[in-house]
Amino acid sequence: MAAPFDTPVLGDVDERRIPALKVGAMAESKPYVATAAHQEPLGFPGVLEDGWEKKAIGRMGELLGKYRSLQVFMDICVKCGACTDKCQYFLGTGDPKNMPVARADLFRSVYRRYFTTAGKLTPGLVGARDMTKEVLDEWFNYFHQCSQCRRCSVFCPSGIDTAEISMAARDIMDTIGQGQKYCNEIIGKVHKVGNNLGLPAPALLNTLEGLEEDILDETGVPVKLPIDVHGAEVLLVTPSADFFAEPHVLGLIGYAKVFHAAGVSWTLSTLASEAGNFGMFIGNYEQMRKISMRIRDAALALGVKRIIFGECGHAWRVAYSFLNTLAGPWDFLDPRYPVPQHILEFTNDLITRKGIKLDKSGNDGMVLTVHDSCNVARGARMGDRPGGQFTIPRDVIRASVPKLIDMHPDTICEKTFCCGGGGGVLTDELLDLRLKGALPRMEAIKEVADRDQVNFVAMICAICKAQFTKVLPYYGFKMSMAGGVHQLVSTAIVLGNEQ
Repeated sequence: MAAPFDTPVLGDVDERRIPALKVGAMAESKPYVATAAHQEPLGFPGVLEDGWEKKAIGRMGELLGKYRSLQVFMDICVKCGACTDKCQYFLGTGDPKNMPVARADLFRSVYRRYFTTAGKLTPGLVGARDMTKEVLDEWFNYFHQCSQCRRCSVFCPSGIDTAEISMAARDIMDTIGQGQKYCNEIIGKVHKVGNNLGLPAPALLNTLEGLEEDILDETGVPVKLPIDVHGAEVLLVTPSADFFAEPHVLGLIGYAKVFHAAGVSWTLSTLASEAGNFGMFIGNYEQMRKISMRIRDAALALGVKRIIFGECGHAWRVAYSFLNTLAGPWDFLDPRYPVPQHILEFTNDLITRKGIKLDKSGNDGMVLTVHDSCNVARGARMGDRPGGQFTIPRDVIRASVPKLIDMHPDTICEKTFCCGGGGGVLTDELLDLRLKGALPRMEAIKEVADRDQVNFVAMICAICKAQFTKVLPYYGFKMSMAGGVHQLVSTAIVLGNEQ
């Protein structure tokens, strides 16, 4: 596949080295700036206005006062270097400003200038900088080369969360009129229509009807994909990618087959037809709350007993970490079930109780590995035991496929690499960054593909699926090598007329 940039050469996972520094290598890499049409509906200025510098520092002060952790992160870094080679974007680009510590210093240098005594009196001695347009442009470029995956925080001896710093920087930029088009346009679609794609209700209904026909043709079983059904037990909230594109839609079909086989009534909602929450990517908790409230409103309107989230990494992180505080209380739901619940928890429980039957032969010939999506691995849990976010997906996979091979231990579970497209980076103008950021994961895939003949990578995130299907061919792999866990369940599950 031809590209206007070079695809990195894959190396050996066990012999990975810190790349040679390429100062300024990604200095021109940046997303499109949001226009007034994307900014103003979210309550942000449409453009930079006179006095934006003072407003930016004021917003920084608000965030420092509201989130004590942010100021702690500013003050405790000792430049030990533990995070230096942990970021996939630094490993892929060699740009030193993609080292987590260096990226955080872009924010820290401004913090020191305005919020520390030393920075006010002797800025040059402590690396303090005025907030200027040059500094703002540097922020815009490099804080959009962070996927907020938190891998660096796993290795930081002080527990500094660089993702929170990136989120704060993006929040400040939105507040002064320098937002990112990709994220803000998507958030606007959610507020207007209910999902990231801007898919209106009639189109969604037509899509679901078409999928029902496809399932009937395939299985002979009338599996339904209901929507806006009042009194259903379960409200399923899933990423809107599941409605229209492969491999995503294959997971939606899998969800439907599981509910059908288990005899559980469920429904989707036209009001809340999106599990993803890009409010997290821009670091704005008010936007996160507004998007989350659509789910609450849909659950109340439909009178459901519980809410289950589909396969989406950042959707689950927001749901698990923030749903109860942002959109609670959820005392109108059945207290026997967790709020929220992941579709993998639901399916795994059915498998354990023999509530559904799976036949691995449906996936004959598949040698599978798992990509642990970063937002699930480091921002959420599953089940009632530590590490459930790693064991539960693998348990469902083992019940569905003949052979599972894990990648290198330094690249999975809590140490997993980001796919390279998360955190608001999944936009075409950043494809060069995405391609380079995928390097460590591609190296780990190549190792098990060469050694164990792995031919499929399972993941539980819509962004990971979209990213992998885009970048795998650049590295010599087939696009079809990527897919979701319930895609595997769909081909393994035994439905009524098959028993």
